[in-house]
Amino acid sequence: MRAVRVHQLTGPSGLEVDEVPEPKVGPGEVLLDVKAAGVNFPDLLLSYGKYQFKPEPPFVPGGEASGVVREVGAGVTKVAPGDRVATTMIHGAFAEVIVVPDAMVAKIGDAVSFEAAAATLLTYCTTLHALVDRAALNAGDTLLVLGAAGGVGIAAVQLGKLLGARVIAAASTDEKVAFCKEQGADEGIVYGREDLKERLKVLTSGQGANVIYDPVGGALAEPALRSIAWEGRYLVVGFAAGDIPKIPLNLVLLKGCQVVGVFWGSFAMREPERNRAHATQLFTWVQEGKLRPHVDAVLPFAQAGEALERLARRDVKGKIVLVP
Repeated sequence: MRAVRVHQLTGPSGLEVDEVPEPKVGPGEVLLDVKAAGVNFPDLLLSYGKYQFKPEPPFVPGGEASGVVREVGAGVTKVAPGDRVATTMIHGAFAEVIVVPDAMVAKIGDAVSFEAAAATLLTYCTTLHALVDRAALNAGDTLLVLGAAGGVGIAAVQLGKLLGARVIAAASTDEKVAFCKEQGADEGIVYGREDLKERLKVLTSGQGANVIYDPVGGALAEPALRSIAWEGRYLVVGFAAGDIPKIPLNLVLLKGCQVVGVFWGSFAMREPERNRAHATQLFTWVQEGKLRPHVDAVLPFAQAGEALERLARRDVKGKIVLVP
């Protein structure tokens, strides 16, 4: 079978498409014929050896995939050969055939395309866990989303609206903010040319945002936190800017707020049944048309390096999907 592998930790240039042996299914596992695989920011970090998990090259990147069950191992009862499913993993999705634990597989309806399914699980499960489990987002809350045009950002915009929040999308350009409004955002802030703190003060009549969703970090973190509402919840999702910010803790005291970590991968491993319930809910919403994962481009495995380069340039709205 063919698989995209990282041979050198030099970023996108270190990727090659190789012929490798097909994996074998074991007890409690599911073997899938992959139809599509989602591309995410952790894949870019993995290609440089900068993710918190550091597999030794050569290894297959890719954190999510959709496909058809070919075979199941002993003890697997929730899915059967022929089922259409999606799955997540730390790495390994950019391959024609994969084996994953039964607990990490979710069925998808016939109305959900493989490309949409491959663009859903990682970003939307992360975000649903963040907004519901970690932030307890309420209908009527104001939600500020940083990096709103990216994969998890658009997931936060769409899910925030679906859960009844007023959503303010912050992104680096007018074009990206306009895209976020097309995806449901009520207001936008172009932090490339607007003062984030001052603009948010205007948009919230001085009250601030009840929940801040931050997958960016870097220089945006402190002004965003200074803009949070009393008893707000600041969600630490990731550090796409590359810098891990240092926050003055007196701000947390003065705002009476919470700074809340969102480590979805650990949550999924510790609470697989709750995570599966989230996945089921998400695919129900996609099936019903209440969520529409935005696929920016569908590229073949041979262009995996190009996909990661586009992520590095911040040149992706929503998600890129790879197909074998």
